[in-house]
Amino acid sequence: MDALSSCNFTSKPQPKPPNFLHPLHQTLIKTLENDSFRINSSPAPIYPLASPKKKPKKFHEKDTFPNSIPIHRKNPHAIYRDIQKFAIENKLKEALAILDYLDHRGIPTNVTTFSSLISACTRAKSIEAARQVHAHIRINGLVENEFLQTKLVNMYAGCGSIEDAKKVFDDMSARSVYPWNALLKGKVTLGHRNSGEVLGSFLEMQASGVQLNVYSFSCLIKSLAGNRALRQGLKTHGILVKNGLMQSDILKTSLIDMYFKCGKVKLAHAVFEDLEERDVVVWGAMIAGFAHNRLQWEALEYTRWMVREGIRVNSVIVTSILSVIGEVLARRIGQEVHAYVIKTKAYSEHSFVQSALVDMYCKCGDMISGRKVFYGTAVRNTISWTALLSGYVANGRLEQALRSIVWMQQEGFKPDIVTVATVLPVCGKLRASKQGKEIHAYSVKNGILPYVSVSTSLMMMYSKCGALDYSSRVFDNMERKNVIAWTAMIECYMESRCLNEALGVFRLMQLSKHRADSVTIARISSVCGQLKNEKLGREIHGQVLKKDLTSIPFVSAEIVRMYGNCGAVSKAKLVFDAVPVKGSMTWTAVIEAYGCNSEYAEAIRIFKKMMSDDFSPNQFTFKVVLRICEQGGFAEDALRFFSLMSRKYRIKASEEHYGSIVDLLTRLGRTEEAERFVQLRSSLLD
Repeated sequence: MDALSSCNFTSKPQPKPPNFLHPLHQTLIKTLENDSFRINSSPAPIYPLASPKKKPKKFHEKDTFPNSIPIHRKNPHAIYRDIQKFAIENKLKEALAILDYLDHRGIPTNVTTFSSLISACTRAKSIEAARQVHAHIRINGLVENEFLQTKLVNMYAGCGSIEDAKKVFDDMSARSVYPWNALLKGKVTLGHRNSGEVLGSFLEMQASGVQLNVYSFSCLIKSLAGNRALRQGLKTHGILVKNGLMQSDILKTSLIDMYFKCGKVKLAHAVFEDLEERDVVVWGAMIAGFAHNRLQWEALEYTRWMVREGIRVNSVIVTSILSVIGEVLARRIGQEVHAYVIKTKAYSEHSFVQSALVDMYCKCGDMISGRKVFYGTAVRNTISWTALLSGYVANGRLEQALRSIVWMQQEGFKPDIVTVATVLPVCGKLRASKQGKEIHAYSVKNGILPYVSVSTSLMMMYSKCGALDYSSRVFDNMERKNVIAWTAMIECYMESRCLNEALGVFRLMQLSKHRADSVTIARISSVCGQLKNEKLGREIHGQVLKKDLTSIPFVSAEIVRMYGNCGAVSKAKLVFDAVPVKGSMTWTAVIEAYGCNSEYAEAIRIFKKMMSDDFSPNQFTFKVVLRICEQGGFAEDALRFFSLMSRKYRIKASEEHYGSIVDLLTRLGRTEEAERFVQLRSSLLD
């Protein structure tokens, strides 16, 4: 056996397969013999030539292009249609992949296909995709096509890159009105930052001899409206009248919007009256304009008028009017609008209408109805969650507001910039620094932190939680500070009673490129008053006069209060007398100025004059007056004012109002009356 195993063993040759095999099987055997497999068995069995019928495979959507038919077998025009289809569906990645394939194969792309791609880039606001499409246009030698050049200007402007839009515009050999309008539109979309550029481009366009059209003037008016440039707006209105362009309803609607945003309600109404035919857009401009100027009841009245005229209210007007209803707490009217939304089934499916309903009910204090609408909505989103969260905040349910941001994430919705800016003040009020830090981390991770509204909310939250060093770090790490950020940092130091540090921030702000606005001036005036720094206060007063801010009520009130705190009552009175239009804020400030300098009788006399001059005091005015009565021992005046507050002015007494009356009566030995007010306070406030 060993010998047998050690010798070379050669097996006998196997007989060849018989010739009765099908040629297909013969080929298969030859292939297997040539491969790494060995055939050691007997000849393969003969299989039937006809295979049994199989159940046809179910057709799926994925079996369509590009898998069903290879792209290289398609007609170029069919490929163009595929690209256009992807562009319409906003599938830019797939469209650009096919475009790359065509370029590699040397297959040209037509103008219509590029037009669809440019429109898709504009909708997506994707500057990267826009530049790729522009590169493909260059490769295809279509860079001189005027139609595509105009579309490219509009695309870059829509994506927020005015520089790229200007480059394309400058390279154009012939410029019609359309690329000019595209450039104007792009600058308008950037808002107030480019108001001067919009006007400059318009004048340059006019000087070049281009025939201006309705759209050119519409872009200009929109820019002027956003910047409240009333004087230039009036000039533009005059040009329209002179050139006979006031027949355009588009321009009249633009003028209505511009006058409302400039605060000129009568002028807006005059343009509206001049319109013979008023469509839903015009009515919407009037309603939105009244709402913008806080003329809520006029907005509601015009909505009723619109309905009487037979104009169907659209979803935009429904959303606007619900916000107005929430501001005036008109819950009954809100229920009528809600019924209309339910009746108009299409509006019931709009998420922004449902969010507006939630917001309206919450503002009216009806959280039950607000929650019913929210949880009855078929499709919830971040906007509707933010509306509910804001409702919890407005109704004092801060813990529920904080829990809502967790619940919305459990449903798969990510908080956006508005949600974060809404919930951060809640963390500050609850001193919930742990949750505040978690939201801070979320903002950093999701790229929300660069927004000024979020950064300032974080600063205020940390200062309220007693972590002023964190506020300072957030402020120092801001790449782009603006006047709002500087003011927020001043307020953070004021919140922590670090008044000298607040002054230091104000001085640094003056050395920067940013200039103090009315809010900053008011805050720093308060700091000067609390520090009794009259010298710096006079400097601030000088800035108020230089910038003509005396007509702003809260600025004038703070200047009056500052002089009063510094002991300069006569100067406080001079500032008060110089205010052109006095309101409850300025009256309250001058009363407080006399009160803090122990001139109680004069303070009471000014308060009586305020009422005799038909100025309505608010709850803060009564708080100041009752405290002055308490300090001066004017019991009878205090009781009379307290009665006026609740009966004549319909102001609900607060804990502080009751406290002043009780302390005054107790100090004067009128304990029975004081006890009666204590019982009244307990019954009403509970």
